[in-house]
Formats: sequence, structure tokens, C-alpha cells
Amino acid sequence: MDAAARQAFNANFTDAKYQQLLTDMNTGLRAPIPFRLAETPIFISDDFYAKLLQAGEDIIATIKQPDFKELTERAIPDKWWVANENDHAHIIALDFGVCRDEHGELTPKLIELQGFPSLFGFQAYADEHYHKAFDIPEEWTGYLSGLNKESYIELLRKTIVGEHQPDEVVLMDVNAPEQKTSVDFYITQNYLGIPVVSLHDLVQQGDQLYYKDNDGELKRIRRIYNRLIFDEIDGDPHIFDKVVDFRQPLDVEWIPHPNWFYRISKFTMPFLEGDFVPKTQFLNQIEEMPADLENYVLKPLFSFAGQGVIIDVQAEDISAIKNPENWILQEKVNYEPAIQAPDGGVKAEIRLLYLWPDGDEDPTLAITLGRLSRGKMIGVRYNKDFDWVGGTVAFIKK
Repeated sequence: MDAAARQAFNANFTDAKYQQLLTDMNTGLRAPIPFRLAETPIFISDDFYAKLLQAGEDIIATIKQPDFKELTERAIPDKWWVANENDHAHIIALDFGVCRDEHGELTPKLIELQGFPSLFGFQAYADEHYHKAFDIPEEWTGYLSGLNKESYIELLRKTIVGEHQPDEVVLMDVNAPEQKTSVDFYITQNYLGIPVVSLHDLVQQGDQLYYKDNDGELKRIRRIYNRLIFDEIDGDPHIFDKVVDFRQPLDVEWIPHPNWFYRISKFTMPFLEGDFVPKTQFLNQIEEMPADLENYVLKPLFSFAGQGVIIDVQAEDISAIKNPENWILQEKVNYEPAIQAPDGGVKAEIRLLYLWPDGDEDPTLAITLGRLSRGKMIGVRYNKDFDWVGGTVAFIKK
């Protein structure tokens, strides 16, 4: 991480500035931001960013392999397979932990990846407010690939709205206003002009979908910006007796198509190699179990947000698993507390967010998301009662 920028930030930090950040970011929103914002951004050094870029390029190359769909066909549960899949993921998110390599240098290590939206609207909003609250020099930016706020939002529009009218594209989640990420939904709505709807708002006529606009009139849906994770409806076996069964062939485009949520996921990890990827194997394909299980984590393929992960692996944990084909054994990633807070080091995770609109040959690395942690794992439930933790932005030098 950039030592000079860190020193300058910490020297000028005050809690009053942080409180002003929270006040300013919550002003004008439908509801207060429901997750913790960190007291500081992450300042990425040039050499660390070069490693992030290389790591991302290596992973994207695997995703672009001609046989990638064949490799990941088993990733999609039969009950959640959705018709009319397109040829590429419109959105890719790569999560890297900040670690230290065998030479003592800071290096990124892949934690997780997903072909699913993240806080694309919120991060642009946060970038602006962190700059303002802490008077951060303009040479630092969360926008990547030479983008600025205007060109970034245009790329976001090109990816999500495409050639359609904004009112023909809906941002959809199971119960959108009640989601913890709804703050991002409505910021995205402000940027792009697209309506936010819930799953139960969808109306089907033949193979077409509609929603009711502000005047109560049915409006045709041409595209769905999908924010729905199937885990959220998996517990209701009768869900599609109450709402539209969107798995069927429908005359609608998906951004991204739901199948990519599974294809680009933990399932992809065993197919990746390189210095920035922890060794990962499908549990049922391991011929000889490692003797040093304490250096591995056990992850269920079809569980999300850290649920079901076994950190301190014992031999009996493995023998107790009845469906080893649905688990991976992954080399443990040891986060380095590389972000210097006033009272010690803090662990960090950096998410690279890619946008891949129709017609583009490659995805564009667009913006960052950062998370800081003092707990055993990254995430809200592991960081209660700590400060200098939570969501943030990760800046690079222009």
C-alpha cells in the first residue's frame, strides 16, 4: 500500500471529518446506509496495482476460454437453470485479499469471484464523498482504465441499459426496497433513470414481462438488471406459485444472465492457476489429502456470503461430507494487516469490478470496492464493535 499517502491521511484524520462523511453520504437517501463505512480509503501503490492488473487479466483469460461454459456446466443447479443464456457475463467481480508473499512483498490473493452485480452505483457515490470529506488529492481515483465519473456512468449505462430506453430496463431483486444493498439500487436509479422493482412486481403476458409504472400503466420490460440471488428464494418451494417463474423462455434480456452467477463463482477456482490464486481443488478429486489441513479452508460450492465455510479444517470435517463434489478445499489465504490505523494494522480486501457491454470484445476494469477488517473473516458479522473497518473505496494514482 502507498506509505506516503497513508501517512498523510492519518496525520490529517479527525473523527469530525468521518462523522461529516457519514452525514453527507446519508443526506438525500431513501434510508440510512445500513452497513458500516470505514474511516479511511485504501491507497494502492503502483507496484501492488500492477499485480492486481496481472491477476485480473489472468482470470479474465480463463473466463474467455472457448470451453469455459463446458467446464462450468455443472455449476448451475438444475432447479435454477434459466433459459436464453447469452454468450458472456456482463459483469465480473474479483475479490483479492492483501497478503504478503514468501519474499515479504505485499501481493493480492484471489478470495472469490462472481459473475454478478456489486455496488456499481454506490462506489461512484462513495468515491466522490470520500474525496470531499477528507480533502483527498485528485491524483487519487477509484476509477480504473482511464475512466472518470462521467465516462464510468456512460459505460455503466451502455452495459445495463444498452440500446433500450431507461424505463424499459428494470433493476430487480426479490424484495428490492428491503435489501441491505438497496442504497445502491436507488443510487443506480438516479444515475441511469431505470425503475427499481421487486420479484412480485413482474407481470407476465405470454412470453413478455411487464411492470406497473408510476401512473399504474403496464410497461414492457426489455431488460432486467438482475440483483436477485437464488439463495433468497430457495427456502420457499412454492415461490413460483406466487410470482413469475422467470426460468422459462421469456422475451427479455438479462444483465447479467442468472446462470453466470454460478459459472463465475467458487466453482471456477479449481480451474485457475498462478501466483495470485490459492491452490484450490474439488474435494472429490483430491487423491491424497494434505497433511497440513490447518493451512486450508473448506468451502461449500452452493453457499454464499461466507455461510458454511470451515476455517479450521479437521480430518473429521472432510470425512463427514456426504457430497464432496459440491465442496472445494482451498489453500488458506492469510491477510496481512497492511492498512495502518491509529492503533495498529487492519486487514483489507479489494474488489475489482468489470463491465462488459454487448459488442465489446473484452470486459473493462471499471471501478474498485474496498473492505477493511479486524475480525477472523471479512464481513459485517465478524467485525462488530471495531472501528476502522467496513466498506470503503480503493484509490489508485491517475
